[in-house]
Amino acid sequence: MSPLPSTIPAIVRTRVKAATRRSRPESPEEVERRALLLRLLSLLLQYPDRQLTDGRGQLASAVAVLPASPAATELTAFIGWFTREDPDALQRHYVEMFDLRRKSSLYLTYYLHGDTRRRGMALLALAQCYRAAGWETDGGELPDHLPVVLEFAALMGPGRGEAPLRQHRRGLELIHRSLTDADSPYRHLLAALRALLPPPTRADLAAVARLAAEGPPAEEVGLDPYGYGEFAPPGTFVPPEPARPTRQEDTR
Repeated sequence: MSPLPSTIPAIVRTRVKAATRRSRPESPEEVERRALLLRLLSLLLQYPDRQLTDGRGQLASAVAVLPASPAATELTAFIGWFTREDPDALQRHYVEMFDLRRKSSLYLTYYLHGDTRRRGMALLALAQCYRAAGWETDGGELPDHLPVVLEFAALMGPGRGEAPLRQHRRGLELIHRSLTDADSPYRHLLAALRALLPPPTRADLAAVARLAAEGPPAEEVGLDPYGYGEFAPPGTFVPPEPARPTRQEDTR
């Protein structure tokens, strides 16, 4: 496509470029294959507990019969390592990559909002999005946990279902970059996901560079970015309610 003339207003140029990036409508078979890829990514990005590691043979078989695609190539590279590695080593590596490194956390709203009150609102909005679509999570993870977001995308399809992934495109890019820098095999899973999404724009890449250098937003006021209850992150300390003042008659 030839460059757009500089005389065209900027807003028109932006919309034309966005239109050229839109892919053609997918057939039902393509949507089904895409859903399978997303579901495999959701499973493989979960903590490798006994149930998941016991199912590695079935997962490898599912990956082996995927139609050729960039995403399938990345999944094949990952599953080879995943099936060979000792389960204890898998668990240690997972914790190191996703629990101990802020730049590869799987909680997507963190990259947009950091530990601020805005993140709590974003989590609430995401949970409401799931409920509006008729999908209830099991409550074991926050709604922005990447495996949860991927499962929603697999169930609901490329439009509505993948909207949260597109919204958090920059966070996904940073996770992939961090895993690549760490030479983690999990980088293949993020690369597979990137292959399913529109490529990042220049603005996206610039924002990712700033995010990597400066980190996510910080809370400017107050000491309680999450509040307590449903959306407090795992391990958050919730102080007990203060005891009632001792009344005079209680001391008699």
